[in-house]
This record gives sequence, structure tokens and C-alpha cells, in this order.
Amino acid sequence: MTIDAYRDLAQRIDQPLHLGVTEAGAVRAGSVKSAIAMGVLLSEGIGDTLRVSLAADPVEEVKVGFDILKSLRLRSRGINLIACPSCARQEFDVISTVNALDARLSDIIEPLNVSVLGCVVNGPGEAREAHVGLVGGTPNLLYIGGVPHHKVGNAELVDELERVIREQIHRAQ
Repeated sequence: MTIDAYRDLAQRIDQPLHLGVTEAGAVRAGSVKSAIAMGVLLSEGIGDTLRVSLAADPVEEVKVGFDILKSLRLRSRGINLIACPSCARQEFDVISTVNALDARLSDIIEPLNVSVLGCVVNGPGEAREAHVGLVGGTPNLLYIGGVPHHKVGNAELVDELERVIREQIHRAQ
């Protein structure tokens, strides 16, 4: 209903259109509802501003809204973390690594694609396409600029990834 209403309104007016899903819910469900509705509309060129409404800290609302814009490639500020789901092939704990990186790198505003994949099945392809990529193995292989660069053990994964990412950003400036 929300998508249909915005589509109809967009055809009737020439003024800027503000998008939002009112009372979307708690963080997870509200983020999904907002991403679906606003993602569809923004991908169709409908909408000039947006507001994510969650039953959560307003900072979370801003983060979700920005992630929607990043996913649609309408904004490219900050780290774009690409990661695989958990499976039996992982050579390290992808979930805790991604969560730690997400927290440690939240201050970065420069755009950078970082892939964190736990195995050699999908990892090399994603790592070649990212600015910095990690491929699970024994030991794990770190890619920089799409090229294998050096190996890193599980114990120093997060520290080494953060160091390399910050170094890449510093070089780009």
C-alpha cells in the first residue's frame, strides 16, 4: 500500500517527495520494511528525502537510512562490508570479524569496499572486486586492490584488516 500510494502521489505532484514508512517497528523488522518500500521507490526514481522510523535509538534510524542509500549506490560514504553467511567451510568466525570491523571502522567516511569471506570457494572472486578483501584459508589470504598481498592468521585478523583498511584510506587521501 505504501509503495502504491507514493507512486500515485509522485505522478500527481512536482514538489520534492519525502519517503518514510511510519511505525515500521523494531530494528530488524522495521529495517526490512523500510528497505523494501524505500528501496523500490528510490530505484524507480521516486523520492527526494527519506526518514527511517524505528522503535530504536534515532542513530540506528540514520544508519539504516544510509545503508539503504549505499545499497542502491545513491551514496557511497564509509565502508561497504561484503560478507558471506555462516557455513561449514569457514576458516574463521566471519560474523564476529564483520561485527568487530563494523564497530571499529564506523568513524570512516571515505568510501571503501571490503570483502570478508570465510573460504576459498567464493572468497577470491569477491576479494578481487574489493579494495581490501579477506579470503579464509590456512592461513587466510588478504587481498589489496584485487591482488593477493599477504597471509594473516586468525588471531590477528581484525587488527590486521583494520590496519590495512586505514592505510588504504590514508594513501587515497
